[in-house]
Amino acid sequence: MKRKICILGSTGSIGTQALQVIEEHADLFEAYVLTAGSNSRLLIEQARKFLPCAVVIADESKYDEVKEALADQPIQVYAGDEALCQVVTMEPVDMVLTALVGFSGLKPTISAIKAGKPIALANKETLVVAGELITALCQEYNVPMLPVDSEHSAIFQSLMGEESPIEKIILTASGGPFRKFTLDEMRNVTAAQALKHPNWDMGAKITIDSASMMNKGFEVIEAKWLFDVDADRIQVVVHPQSIVHSAVQFQDGAVKAQLGAPDMRVPIQLAMSYPVRLESSFPRIDWWDMQDLTFERPDMERFPCLAMAYEALRRGGNTACVVNAANEVVNLAFRQDRCGFLQMAEVIQETLVRVPYIKTPSLEDYLETDRVARKVASELL
Repeated sequence: MKRKICILGSTGSIGTQALQVIEEHADLFEAYVLTAGSNSRLLIEQARKFLPCAVVIADESKYDEVKEALADQPIQVYAGDEALCQVVTMEPVDMVLTALVGFSGLKPTISAIKAGKPIALANKETLVVAGELITALCQEYNVPMLPVDSEHSAIFQSLMGEESPIEKIILTASGGPFRKFTLDEMRNVTAAQALKHPNWDMGAKITIDSASMMNKGFEVIEAKWLFDVDADRIQVVVHPQSIVHSAVQFQDGAVKAQLGAPDMRVPIQLAMSYPVRLESSFPRIDWWDMQDLTFERPDMERFPCLAMAYEALRRGGNTACVVNAANEVVNLAFRQDRCGFLQMAEVIQETLVRVPYIKTPSLEDYLETDRVARKVASELL
């Protein structure tokens, strides 16, 4: 029987690659629900090709367009954020791939967990914002959460079959397009430069986060919640070639790492097929032509966003929620030429100072923290 997949964010980078996996293994997977934020054109195109049971367009102003375009198909069409929370609970759904961007993934993920649906997690911000809440819910509802991020998938794979305690997690980072830039050189970089990632083909928001190393900071927080390891045992290592996707060091000093070509379809497919590994047509490593593998220490002074993420993890409470909200504001502002590259970290830091700290936040506290932090960050621009 085919595994029915609900893809939250099917028109984004992860979503489109997930559909490639489904297409390659059409005998094993079915795109049961597809959702998009505002890209109605691509959602319509995907729906006509994959014929899901339902689609959701979060932008309610696009509902009539999608409804009319799919009127000749037996596809249910919904709109709005609440619809996202409802479709993940549909009884036939076997797995929810959360590939929404940013804070928007939190509430639908919670709904999916409460409905007992296994989660393939590509929306790292869900754990960044509310990791303690989400992990508690997964335990309460006995729901597995399988990582889709290449680094966390690598850690997950390195832990397969292991019962030994983790001594350290080694989280690799490409270093982004500005790895060798001085602070003065970074002062005037443009969004167009930042969007040219040296190794990965990703969406705009995450590509900017990679350039600032905020994405790696978020992955540190994500690793803490996925693998129950504190900040002092998560080491970020800059690895420009993006061949070693991450590693685990055990108490005897042994290190297990997962290597592969930089292709997100590999961790997407594993999350969807786990515990089975499926054949694929994806690129392989050419061992004879492979360039040297190099490793460097990250520079926290040139990339303060990484340091802020560690600080947020150690402080706990709603701190990471503030960082995420402010980062979403400045990330968009940078892409719209309303904020300088180095100014992004300055705004996030000042937002942390101004937003009240909550030691043990509820879901309502997280939602209010997100609202307030966005307002503060916007006013600082």
